[in-house]
Amino acid sequence: MKSKRFRTSVLVLTMLCVAVAPDFRSHAGDGQEPRQRVRDLGIAIGSYPTGPLNAITDVVGVKVGHATLISGEGALKPSQGPVRTGVTVIVPREDVWHKKVPAGAFVLNGTGEMTGLAWVAESGFLEYPIALTNTLNVPRVANGVMSWMIKQYPEIGITDDTLTPVVAECDDGRLNDIQGRHVSEQDVMSALDNASSGPVKEGTVGAGTGMVSYGFKGGIGTASRKLSDKEGSYTVGVLVNANHGRRPELVVSGVPVGKLYEPPQQVSGTLSPGQSEGSIIVVIATDAPLDGRQLTRLAKRAALGLARAGSTARHGSGDFMLAFSTANVIPHYPKEPTYDLTHLSDTHLNPLITATVEATEEAILNALTMATTVVGRDGYRAEAISLARLHTIFDRYGR
Repeated sequence: MKSKRFRTSVLVLTMLCVAVAPDFRSHAGDGQEPRQRVRDLGIAIGSYPTGPLNAITDVVGVKVGHATLISGEGALKPSQGPVRTGVTVIVPREDVWHKKVPAGAFVLNGTGEMTGLAWVAESGFLEYPIALTNTLNVPRVANGVMSWMIKQYPEIGITDDTLTPVVAECDDGRLNDIQGRHVSEQDVMSALDNASSGPVKEGTVGAGTGMVSYGFKGGIGTASRKLSDKEGSYTVGVLVNANHGRRPELVVSGVPVGKLYEPPQQVSGTLSPGQSEGSIIVVIATDAPLDGRQLTRLAKRAALGLARAGSTARHGSGDFMLAFSTANVIPHYPKEPTYDLTHLSDTHLNPLITATVEATEEAILNALTMATTVVGRDGYRAEAISLARLHTIFDRYGR
């Protein structure tokens, strides 16, 4: 049945006008294949149902915003272009500065950076938005978060506390003029101002614009899981920026797609599918009442979702996971010396652990199936995974 649904979906997509996909024709070549999320292709990941949007924004109050920067083509001119980059922001809740969210983090392999984790580990909470961008843009993006926060809370650094923003990076230098540090403070502030609780754009968007994963075009992906009433009816949502993995490693719902995928035609400028190591950022949100210690445990389990998609977290990979919960409010400056928090027993964590693993795996695959082919600096081309070819592999594999 899954194979038939997949075949029908791909045939319908083939008949659709290419205009339904994001228009990167001037940068990605002609005839982009329309994109779909992995579940819409008939590939179900795990056993738990998704939330209504199958996105991190299924956790009530969470918002996501992007600023996507695409300009220029041809030879690299350092600090000028071509530009294939951006920023993605996750806002945990309204007024998170005064109503902090419990948080925890885990670093699987540290060849990368997520700023602010020392304070998250020490305090057990998160008090500002999370920003994702490229490696060399971290300071400017941090400036943008700080400028936005000061605009919202003018007493920061005067009569109020200061802040150390959480900014996570992946290297998009294979497609982008990364030396140019093209994401401005205004881009960050715009992404925050326009952050939405609705459907999340995926693939070649925001921080994911210049990312490459498993030798394919990568980028932003998201997914969610909804627990049963008996298990608390909690939601777990995940958002990733996928820039990791080598082609032979890729596994889709247990199928070794990377090994079975036919080698690409040798087109001049096409990025080698087998040599990248890259990085991935995983952000987990939940409405389950967890504290910082428990959220650190969830963050660790995201690494299992990464492994299910085939990654081995190589020496050169930066794999950072951050988890937060919207169930409790940690006050900014409480007047009373104590305050109450609802706390889920550790013996009831297992469904949330499974949901985190499943949502992480699916978010990674959505990043691949939603990404579009992009031609970047020096004509380097990152091909989107072919959905038709993916269908053929599943058909031959009897799935």
